[in-house]
Amino acid sequence: MPESERPLRLATEITIRLGALALLIGWCGVILFPFLLPLAWGAILAVALHGPCQMLSQRLGNRPALASAIVVVALLGAVIVPGVLLGNSLAAETQSLLASWQAGRLTVPAPPANVALWPVVGESIHAFWLLASQNLDAALATLQPYLKDAFSWLMGAAARLGLALVEFVASILIGGALLATAGRSGAGALAFAGRLGGARGHHLAELAIATIRGVTRGILGVALLQSLLAGLGLLMAGVPAAGLLTVLMLVICVVQLTVGLVMVPAAVWLFANADTTTAVLFSLWTAMLLPLDNVLKPLLMGHGLNVPILVIFLGAIGGFLSHGIIGLFVGAVVLVLGYELFVQWLREEAAST
Repeated sequence: MPESERPLRLATEITIRLGALALLIGWCGVILFPFLLPLAWGAILAVALHGPCQMLSQRLGNRPALASAIVVVALLGAVIVPGVLLGNSLAAETQSLLASWQAGRLTVPAPPANVALWPVVGESIHAFWLLASQNLDAALATLQPYLKDAFSWLMGAAARLGLALVEFVASILIGGALLATAGRSGAGALAFAGRLGGARGHHLAELAIATIRGVTRGILGVALLQSLLAGLGLLMAGVPAAGLLTVLMLVICVVQLTVGLVMVPAAVWLFANADTTTAVLFSLWTAMLLPLDNVLKPLLMGHGLNVPILVIFLGAIGGFLSHGIIGLFVGAVVLVLGYELFVQWLREEAAST
């Protein structure tokens, strides 16, 4: 072959190889795409629960498979049992409501007079409320154009919730498998990070692990603790639908809103419908819970990390708004890694000058 044609042939061979490699990687991505979310959730669960699972394994005589099986069963119980109970409760309440409506026993109390004094929407709400208290069928007839869209939305939401439950169960099983083989899985992840970034890759992998654990403790852990304590207060005070309100508060806490959105109206309802002692005690319980996340979150999220809390917080919230629940972790990890790379780049630039 002439010497002048060798660069062209070499470039052609490199192009063909890169194209074949890109095709193979893209094809693998298409095949694995339906499983990406459960795989990501499983990896996050494995990282977050590795410490407790390792402690349990040591207590069981260094049996990681048994420890991971116990963790999986506990997680499945924590997800499936409340889901089934909530579904049965909603179905029973819906059937009771429909039966009361069909039998003509469903009534709406008359609106208070001060409702009409509310700014902007007061008169409209008072008029509709008054119509519903006098003739419920006529009030529902005025809403008929909107009920079909609302029903379609509810059916879609129920379908998405069921799919999310199935995906989360699959994620728990994947996380259990990763926990049972934590040594090999961790070594493989570190080897991959090392191939990507050398010595710095190992540091970034450890930073990602610490970030996932920090977000788990600081966001999900605090949200779970706060919603459970708030739900306990609702249950002890006798507030109706305490279980459903507890689930609602868990979602509210995960999206970084306050439980006061539920607890304050519940306190007002108790002052109007319960004895004064119960209402006062519930209000004190609410006042104690409201600042709890502001105290615990900075302590738990930043533990073991040399990254500003604001970076983790913005990553978690931005990730949630962009990608849903899993974005709490993915967003925090990506933003922390980007921040760390940026800081390292600045340090190297300063050292070189």
